[in-house]
Amino acid sequence: MERKRAVLAAAALGIAALAVAGLVVCRHVSPGPTAPTTKDASMIDLPDPDTKGTARLESLLEARRSHRKFAPDALELAQLSQLFWAAQGCTTDKCLRTAPSAGGTFPLDIHAVVGQAGVMGLDEGVYLYHPRPHALERTGEGDRRSDLAAKCVNQMFIAQAPVTLVIAADVSRTAKAYGERARRYVDMEAGHAGQNIYLQAQALGLGTVAVGAFADAAVTALLGLPAGQEALYVFPVGTPLD
Repeated sequence: MERKRAVLAAAALGIAALAVAGLVVCRHVSPGPTAPTTKDASMIDLPDPDTKGTARLESLLEARRSHRKFAPDALELAQLSQLFWAAQGCTTDKCLRTAPSAGGTFPLDIHAVVGQAGVMGLDEGVYLYHPRPHALERTGEGDRRSDLAAKCVNQMFIAQAPVTLVIAADVSRTAKAYGERARRYVDMEAGHAGQNIYLQAQALGLGTVAVGAFADAAVTALLGLPAGQEALYVFPVGTPLD
């Protein structure tokens, strides 16, 4: 019994030392959705995602490439739905997501900048994805693609893509559980979601490229993000020409 107590005490001291050193100390946080669980009348329903795809993961990984030339062809609403779901969709009744999240804190929000005739049956504008109830909220009007491209240091291929997904984050959601470590965890999570976008685009016969060079405040303002949110990652999507 004395030996067991000594072992437990040593373990506790070790954890304390890690915390002081600034290393990872895992905390369990009960998962829960950050999105509304009920649909506002103004929201746009998305087609149900396909969770029984036939493409092999290994084939998608082998074929995945970055594309910067896009045909003007419009996406189908079902394709956009699938991309949103792959990035941050619900996979359980508790709305666990397609991408792992530290402590189930879900700091990410996925936005879409949709061009004129960019998505069949969807007006041009800026949209916010709600994982639950798998629907879109229109948060901005007009075709903002050229403005977005200009703010991404004039990478004008973004203006040619029919749709651009933008990963944004509210770090405070994760900081409530992990303090200063949250910044690192949120950046990791954005990477997880970004790879999901790449692989889902490949499965749909579409192409994308991860864009990290942009004026942070300008893109955040273009999307109309609320205080505390910031844009992290830009993914133009379309039928690839390269």
